[in-house]
Amino acid sequence: MPNTITLSETANNTLAELEERDQRKYRKVLKTLGLMGANIRHQGLHTHEYEGLKGPNGEKVFEAYVENNTSAAYRVFWYYGPDRDQISVIFITPHP
Repeated sequence: MPNTITLSETANNTLAELEERDQRKYRKVLKTLGLMGANIRHQGLHTHEYEGLKGPNGEKVFEAYVENNTSAAYRVFWYYGPDRDQISVIFITPHP
C-alpha cells in the first residue's frame, strides 16, 4: 500500500531552494520521495533508523539516501505518522 508523504516546513523550504539552485539534486530528491511513497523498503533508499534524533512525539526517526558515495550526499530524515500509511519528512539535508 502506498504511503502519503508530508513535508515539514523546513523540508519544503529546502526542496524549494534546491529547485531554484540545483535542478539535478532537486530531481534526485523528488525521485527519492517517490520511492518512499511507493515502497519505503526499496533497497536503493538504504533506509535505517537514525540514532540521536526523535520525532515531535518521540517517534523513531529514519534516514533514506538521496545519493550515495558522493561528497555531501543528500539524505531525507523522516518518521512514521501521525496517520496510518503516512511518512512525515523532517529534513532534507546533506549528510551530516
